[in-house]
Amino acid sequence: MSVRVSSGSRLPFTPLKIDRSKVGFGRLSEAFCICVDKDQMFADRARITVISGKGGDGHVSFRREKYVPNGGPDGGDGGNGGSVIFVVDKGLNTLTDYRHKHKFAAEPGEEGKKKNCHGKNGADVILKVPEGTLIKDAETGKVVKDMSGDVTEFVLLKGGRGGNGNQHYATSSMQAPKYAQPGQPAMSMDLTLELKMIADVGLVGFPNVGKSTLLSRVSNARPKIANYHFTTLNPNLGVVDLDGAGGFVMADIPGLIEGASEGLGLGHEFLRHIERTRVIIHVVDASGSEGRDPIEDVVTINRELAEYNADLASRPQVIAANKMDVIPDEADEVLKRLKDEFEPKGVAIYPISAATGEGIVELLYKVSGMLDELPKEKITFEQEFDPETELRFVDEPFTVDYDEEENAYVVEGPRIEKMLGYTNLESEKGFSFFQKFLRENGVLEQLEALGIEEGDTVRMYGLSFDYYK
Repeated sequence: MSVRVSSGSRLPFTPLKIDRSKVGFGRLSEAFCICVDKDQMFADRARITVISGKGGDGHVSFRREKYVPNGGPDGGDGGNGGSVIFVVDKGLNTLTDYRHKHKFAAEPGEEGKKKNCHGKNGADVILKVPEGTLIKDAETGKVVKDMSGDVTEFVLLKGGRGGNGNQHYATSSMQAPKYAQPGQPAMSMDLTLELKMIADVGLVGFPNVGKSTLLSRVSNARPKIANYHFTTLNPNLGVVDLDGAGGFVMADIPGLIEGASEGLGLGHEFLRHIERTRVIIHVVDASGSEGRDPIEDVVTINRELAEYNADLASRPQVIAANKMDVIPDEADEVLKRLKDEFEPKGVAIYPISAATGEGIVELLYKVSGMLDELPKEKITFEQEFDPETELRFVDEPFTVDYDEEENAYVVEGPRIEKMLGYTNLESEKGFSFFQKFLRENGVLEQLEALGIEEGDTVRMYGLSFDYYK
């Protein structure tokens, strides 16, 4: 059996320029780490503001032509505003484009013109992001969209619809309307963009345990490797291609330290890249050359994974006991300790040497087999925040009253009317949103304050509902 190198890529973050005034070394949980300005290092997270285009106002005008002294209305419609659209660009793998520019606005629609001329539509703003980018609402932290898998394009904010010109409002009794519809307003949103790497397998462990060396040996990724007491600063990706077995993408996650889940060191920046991996290879220094116990290392890092995201600790794991070539006389004893501790928990132990290549082929085929037994679907994040529905009702008033004549509670106002117009109550998803809207906007609270009881009727713009908790 042999390992064949296939094409892979290093995640090309902006080269690190270290300002000596910002660098310091300190002992932290038995691991030395380098402390630098985070903004100089990472291009896998950004905060931006996006604004859709306002719809153009409809126009008020009347025909004024020779021999047509009493011409009718001819005000044209306003143009639609531009939309905010996210597109996956497979040629990108960082969020560098959003490090220095933080505000992106689509064009507004033009106002309608006389002679029934339609206003020009505003141009969309297209935001290109790498595959694996998570779009979140900055205020709530809720997921808006996961730009991965089948999602290659997403309209985040639709431009405002252009208003109707006064030609639409002519009737037999009102032949000269002096009113035109204003365009729909623009919508804005503060977003957090997070890049979570797309990889099948993640290498985790303390700094300087040999993760980068292992990745460089099994793929054509070429991370910078040196015997420093601080971690690799950039995540790296490599493609592993095995003869007679399925290949996979492996990610070298920069070394973690105790307290990483609380943000110590650069914990959160590193941990987010593990979230999509289906299998975790836990690399430990079996030789103890860093003065740490390999069993304690595994327990500590697993605790950090669980505290950051409970699901991570339950992902399938395999332990790579590295640097076995350094301790030939003690190798059997160390291996027995690891197996006695973790094999009863279903975690396989593989002795390897990333430096010499010993044991690596067996480890890779084990991992490939584990991947074959797992679901093929990529790990994606479900939408938790829908801008199309939730943003359109902000700051719109509504009232909740009791109508004695009808013996019903009446809920109405622009916010309620808009919500009903955008919601399909006949679908399970639509009715679920309807209930959530009433709860989160305080409608249910106000109804209860008025003394509503189970079975009472609630009326909303011609729709009637029975109230039940």
